[in-house]
Amino acid sequence: MNIFSLKPLGVCDTNSYIVASEKGNCVLIDAPADADYILEQTELFGLTLKKIFLTHGHFDHVGAVADLADRTGCEVYIHEEDLPKLTDDEGLLLKFFRISGVRKFDGAKTFKENDRLTLDELDFDVLHTPGHTSGSVCFIMGTDMFSGDTLFARSVGRTDMPDGDPVKLERSLRKICALRGDMNVYPGHMTVTTLDNERRYNPYLRGLSV
Repeated sequence: MNIFSLKPLGVCDTNSYIVASEKGNCVLIDAPADADYILEQTELFGLTLKKIFLTHGHFDHVGAVADLADRTGCEVYIHEEDLPKLTDDEGLLLKFFRISGVRKFDGAKTFKENDRLTLDELDFDVLHTPGHTSGSVCFIMGTDMFSGDTLFARSVGRTDMPDGDPVKLERSLRKICALRGDMNVYPGHMTVTTLDNERRYNPYLRGLSV
């Protein structure tokens, strides 16, 4: 298993990650923009894109989904509560940010809390972490967590946009704090961090208890 961090993409400098299996297949965590670049990277690493796992349904995390699915036939997965966003201007935040040119996608499969998503030997646990959106999730694979827009290095996702909820976000952060041990945290924006560092230094996590 290898994790490759792609360059920040799109107008929001959104992170995405390729997780490669031993058989040369891969999962893409979020698909912000620029399908050409993403496919160039999978080819550079000698990988075949099989699945896309979405942390939530905002345009800056799903902008390349339709193009990638068309060109590779990969499967796309999103939490059941964020599925409607993939075909809705308001849910995608296109109206909120006055964005155009994002292709909608209506072929995604859904998952829910405590589901497990797999590809070859790769095994991801779904942690439902609403707050940024109702269907926001973190994907956990061993000691690696892909936190989307729930948790950043020294910060957290916004809750002032449609479908955001600060009370739910605090509950989600408590759930994350309660996870055992340390983890590498791969967020949707900014730099990679660790869970122990965020417990210690993130002002939104300090002092939270189960």
